[in-house]
Amino acid sequence: MSTPAPAVRRPIAMGVFLLITGAVGLYGAFRLVIDEFEKYAHPQAVLSCDVNPFINCSDVMASWQGHLLGFPNPLLGVMGFVAPIAVAVMLLAGFRNGSRWFWIAFNAGVFLAWVFVTWLFTQTVWFIGALCPWCMLVWSMTIPMFWVFTIWNAAQGRFGVGAQRLGRTLLPFCWAFPLANYLFIAVSILIVFPRVLSSF
Repeated sequence: MSTPAPAVRRPIAMGVFLLITGAVGLYGAFRLVIDEFEKYAHPQAVLSCDVNPFINCSDVMASWQGHLLGFPNPLLGVMGFVAPIAVAVMLLAGFRNGSRWFWIAFNAGVFLAWVFVTWLFTQTVWFIGALCPWCMLVWSMTIPMFWVFTIWNAAQGRFGVGAQRLGRTLLPFCWAFPLANYLFIAVSILIVFPRVLSSF
């Protein structure tokens, strides 16, 4: 009589991680959409995230960078954050060994989201000269989503054997990559806006 194969453990931690980061990112993008509508209806309105000259959503929304594709950037977030939430639900439901192309395609989407928020960060800090709290909430969710998921995905062997070994080595330290990313952003903000902390 053959021995039954051991059950494959569901990646619950990754599912919960994607669900939280996706849901919080979706909330941030949704709030930005609401504020955009508020500005369209009342151009002179002071938004709840317009704190001071440095922390100011309105300045970011009024820039061309805030409408890169001809419509408000937050609409991309509202659509895009649905994907990690859906993948999270699939993982929590037991989906694990899907087609390799599916995981690579999702990882590519998360990478593009990280590239986009990195570009937005450089634009708001060095060119627009203002920070948007809801934008920063979206950044803070996209950054760990990219780094942690990419390392986990590599550890699953979806990028090849060499990447799998590297992913398994880095997986216990995956938290260090988003932390370094956060620190770079924080230091850049404090260098560009040396008076930001004293302006509250």
